[in-house]
Amino acid sequence: MKKKRYRRVLAGIAAAALLAAGCGQAGSGAASASSTSSGSLMVSSSGEAGNGAPSSVEAVTEDTSAGEAVHENSSSEGTVDGDSSGSADAETLLEEGILSSQPEDAPAVDGLTYVGTMNLRYAKCFQVYYYEGGWRLLSIPDGDSFLVAPDGQEAPKGLSDAYTVIHRPSAIYLAATSAYALFDALGAENAVTLSGTDKSGWTIDAPKEALENGTMTFAGKYNEPDYELLVDKGCDLAIESTMILHSPEVKEMIEDLDIPVLTDRSSYETEALGRTEWIKLYGALMGKEEEAFSFFNEQAKVLDDLSGEKSTGKTAVFFAVDTDGSIVVRAGNDYISNMIDEGGAKYIYDDLKNTGTAATVTLSMEQFYKDASDADYLIYNATIEQSLGSIDDLVAKNDLFGDFRAVKDGNVFQVDRKMYQSTDKVAQFIRDVNLMVTGGDEKEMTFLSRLS
Repeated sequence: MKKKRYRRVLAGIAAAALLAAGCGQAGSGAASASSTSSGSLMVSSSGEAGNGAPSSVEAVTEDTSAGEAVHENSSSEGTVDGDSSGSADAETLLEEGILSSQPEDAPAVDGLTYVGTMNLRYAKCFQVYYYEGGWRLLSIPDGDSFLVAPDGQEAPKGLSDAYTVIHRPSAIYLAATSAYALFDALGAENAVTLSGTDKSGWTIDAPKEALENGTMTFAGKYNEPDYELLVDKGCDLAIESTMILHSPEVKEMIEDLDIPVLTDRSSYETEALGRTEWIKLYGALMGKEEEAFSFFNEQAKVLDDLSGEKSTGKTAVFFAVDTDGSIVVRAGNDYISNMIDEGGAKYIYDDLKNTGTAATVTLSMEQFYKDASDADYLIYNATIEQSLGSIDDLVAKNDLFGDFRAVKDGNVFQVDRKMYQSTDKVAQFIRDVNLMVTGGDEKEMTFLSRLS
C-alpha cells in the first residue's frame, strides 16, 4: 500500500514541477498530492476537551483493487488488550501523581475506557489522556490528535476517524530541532533516525555526533524532505516545527506516504518551562512518563528555588541587530521575556505585544534607542544572528550603542547559540539572568557570557 501511494506522490511532484517550469499543462486527470481521484481522502473532526481539544486527521486510503475505502490501522476484531510494552500502566501513573482523574474534561473514545489525564504545570499547548489497556491520546489544540496504541494492538472497532492511530515510533523524522534535547533527556534519542537539519544547522553536540556516526541521517529540510529516503528508511512518524504551517502541501505529501505528522507547538508556550514540559508529551509517546516527570521536576526545582526572591528592579532587554540595521526584540508575551522576569530583572518590553503567533517585534534603531538606552543590561541574541566578539562589535553595528548605559557600564551579555535547541535546560537561562542581576558568579552561567 505504501509503495503504491508513494508512486502517486512522486507523480504529483513531477506534475507540479512541469507546471512550475512551464513544460506542460495538467489536465483534469493530472496527478495531484491532494487529489481525491488519486486514492487519498482526508477525514477530519473536532471536539472540546479541556486543555486539549482533539482536532485531528486520519488518512483513509482507497483500495483500488477491491473498490472500497479502508481505514488503515483499524482492527477487524475490535479487541483491546493490555499494554505489553513494559511501560508503567495508567493505574500506576495515577498512584504516582503523574495522572489525575478528570473525566468531565476527557474525550470519549469509542471502545476505550478513560482512566486519567496527565498533570501539567505550565504547558498549555497539549494534553495527554489515558485509557485502559495502555492507550494514550496526545491532543494538541489547533493541531492533530494521536491515539498511541499499545505494542501489537490496532484500533478498536468503531473508532472515530477523528483520531490518527500510531504506534510507538522507532524511525522518527525530526524537523523540530528543539525536540531533540527532550528525546535525549528521556534516553529515547535512538528513535530519532532522520533529521530535517544537517550538521551545520545543529548547535548542540548530540545530534551532530549522531549524524557523524550514522545513527541519524539527514533527510532534507522541513520544506524539502527527501520523500524517497523517508520511505526507504521506514519512517513511522514526522515531528515538525510550526514552520510546517507555512508549507501545508509538504505535510500532506508526507501523510500521503502513510507517515503521520505531529506538529510541535512548544514555541507557542508563553511560560518558560512550558517548552520544557513538552518532554511529558514525548514521554507519553515513548512510554517513558516516569523519566519525563523526574527530569521535568529537576528543571522546575531550579525555578522554584528562585521563586522566593524579589525582583531587583533592574531592567534588561533581549535583542538582535538584523542585517538591515533594524532591531529585533522579543515581545512581552513571549517565553524569553517571561524567563527574564522570573530571573529577577524587569524586561523593558513587557507591554509590547506581537501580532498573531510571531514571537518577535522589529523596531527601528531610533525607537530602540529611545526605549532601551537607559536599560541596566543588554542581552544580545546570538541564536539568530552572528555572535559578537566584543562590545566594540556591537557599537560597530551602530554608533548609537556607544551611548547606552549598559554599554558604558560594561553590562552587555550574549546568549549562547545553543540555547534555543537546549529545551532541556530552559531553567538554566533563568538562573543565568538571576546571576547577572545579583552579581553572582558568572562562571556558573550556562548560556550567558559577558562581553568586554
